[in-house]
Amino acid sequence: MDDSAATSTQTQAKSTGKGRPTPKRREAQGRRRQPVTAPSNRKEAYKQARERQAAERVRAREGMLKGDDRYLPVRDRGPAKKLARDWVDSRRTLSQYFLPVSLLLLVILWTIPMFGGETGMLLYSYAITILWPLMIVVVAASAVWVSQRVKKEAAQKLPEENLRGVGFYAAMRAMQIRRLRFPPPTVLPGGDPVPPKN
Repeated sequence: MDDSAATSTQTQAKSTGKGRPTPKRREAQGRRRQPVTAPSNRKEAYKQARERQAAERVRAREGMLKGDDRYLPVRDRGPAKKLARDWVDSRRTLSQYFLPVSLLLLVILWTIPMFGGETGMLLYSYAITILWPLMIVVVAASAVWVSQRVKKEAAQKLPEENLRGVGFYAAMRAMQIRRLRFPPPTVLPGGDPVPPKN
């Protein structure tokens, strides 16, 4: 009885072991070691450091352009911000025309006084008192609408995420000219993905 109990204990000990001898420290360290190419002088060290930094910058830029969360600034990270970007980029909103229309209006306001006369001054006063305030009201209403819609959709699709600032983020992105948006849009108006550049 005692012999069978001892045999079963030894069998259990053998089956629970790792099944191979522990390597000596010298062997383990030898396997971990990699050849190190240390620079021979300070100039070479600076050159290697600059090359590493340049490669890291290129990698970070490519990651940012692809929308990789690891390389994006903190304000653009997270699934909620990604959803907001895609929502805004897949639609045409009135607020995205704010900057071009503002520039056009400024050019018109600068050129109207050159024509002079009563008609020029009348157009100038209409532009200042009606067009400009009307445009600001329309853009503000569009920004509020975008903000509310994005917050609602993000709450439905990402209930576990922190949605603080997502509405404002979407409204500000909607006011930018599409080509100048960063990170660059990954979807076209209508929802189709942006085709890859060759």
